[in-house]
Amino acid sequence: MRKIERIFVHCTASPQSWGVKELWAEFRQKGWKSPGYHYVVSADGVVHQMLAIEEVSNGVKGYNSTAINVAYVGGIYKANNTFGRVVWKPTDNRTAEQRMSLRRLLTVLKRKYPDARIMGHRSIWGEDTPDRWQKSCPCFNAVEEFKGI
Repeated sequence: MRKIERIFVHCTASPQSWGVKELWAEFRQKGWKSPGYHYVVSADGVVHQMLAIEEVSNGVKGYNSTAINVAYVGGIYKANNTFGRVVWKPTDNRTAEQRMSLRRLLTVLKRKYPDARIMGHRSIWGEDTPDRWQKSCPCFNAVEEFKGI
């Protein structure tokens, strides 16, 4: 049994239309044998388990052996840069269904692992120091939003 110290919240940094099939394809393309997340919440609010909690996922380098990784599908939007090219920008674009399902899932996980800290991927670099973030994932302050769980 793994000792769970953290529950990391992520965004998939993909279009919200993606499902588990597209996520698995992305992980395979990266050469990963395990997915990046234990659970993922699709735009319709459905929670999909991608990996058993007993197994280690590839969510946050250096922390995975003692973490559960949870993601919502989305976290980016299409924009045009100054040269008229399409670029993807980070954003908190969770649907109401994702917000509700994510909170429910985290509540269940926190009850099961009461000593675990809920935090965003970016939280490992400090929520108050955006200049240190290597990623903006999950595109919102998960520590603040879920502190009451």
